[in-house]
Amino acid sequence: MYTTLISVTQLKALQASNQALMVFDCSYDLMKPEMADLMFAEKHMQGAQQAHLDRHLSTHDATAVNGGRHPLPPRESLAAWLQTFGFTNTMQAVVYDRQGANYCGRLWWMLKWLGHDAVAILDGGLQAWEASGGAVESGNAATPSGSVQVESKFQLKPALREWVSTAQLAPQVGHTSLTLIDARGAARYRGEVEPIDSVAGHIPGALNRPFTENLNADGFFKSPELLREEFDKLLAGRDPQTVVHHCGSGVSTVPNIVAMELAGLGVTKLYPGSWSEWCNTPGMAIAKG
Repeated sequence: MYTTLISVTQLKALQASNQALMVFDCSYDLMKPEMADLMFAEKHMQGAQQAHLDRHLSTHDATAVNGGRHPLPPRESLAAWLQTFGFTNTMQAVVYDRQGANYCGRLWWMLKWLGHDAVAILDGGLQAWEASGGAVESGNAATPSGSVQVESKFQLKPALREWVSTAQLAPQVGHTSLTLIDARGAARYRGEVEPIDSVAGHIPGALNRPFTENLNADGFFKSPELLREEFDKLLAGRDPQTVVHHCGSGVSTVPNIVAMELAGLGVTKLYPGSWSEWCNTPGMAIAKG
C-alpha cells in the first residue's frame, strides 16, 4: 500500500501485478479552468479517470462544508462520485497532474478525509510517466456509470485527515497553540499582488512556504532529509503538531502537508477555506509585508 508518494517504477510494478488500482488525472489551470478538459483530451495516462477540481473536487452550492473559492463537498457526495467509477475500499488510488503536484494533492487529501489511506501522488507527475515510456492516450473523459453493483460500493471510514473552519481558526490566531503555513507565492503572501482574491495580504502570524519549494529542479519531491531540514528551519522550534496549512483556496497547500509527512513531522491539518474565505469574512484581521 502506498500512502504518500509512488514512483513511476513502483506504479508500473503495481500494474504488472494486477493489483486493484485506479489512477486519476487531476490536471487543471487555475486561471483557465476550461483547459482541464482540453489537457485531459489531448493526453493522459492510459486508463486514467479525470478528477476535475471544479466539477468533482469542489462544490458551489448549499451543500458545501466550508467557504472560499473551492469549497469541499460533503464526504457522502465525494464517495458517491467515486462509486460511479467502481472505486472500492480495496483499491490503491494514484493521483497525478502535470503542474508540479499543484492540484492532485487535493484528491490525495480528500481520499484520506474519506478514510481511504491507500492513495499516493505519482512523483514527477505525467512528465515523469512519459519520460519513462509509460503509456498515454487521448480522448475525452469517460462518462461514469450510473449503476454500480452493491459489492463495488465505496464505504466511508473514519477520517484520516482533519480540517479546521474559519470559526475554529480565528480565536487561535496569534497564540502559540497555532502555527499557520501559507503555501502561496511570496509576493501574494506579502500582499504586493493579488491576481485572484478580492483582498491582498495574509493571515496575521502566518509563515510562508510556497508549495513549489517541496520539489527539486526535475519536478520530484525533495528527499525526506532535505524536507526535514527546511521545515525545521521554517518552524524554528514550533511544535509541528500545531501546524495548520492554507493557501488561496485550500488546494495548492497540500504539497506542504505531504512534505511534512515525508519529513517525518507527522500528520497536520488543513484550512480548506484558506485566504479566499478568510479575506471575505467580516472582521478578520489582515497583515501585509
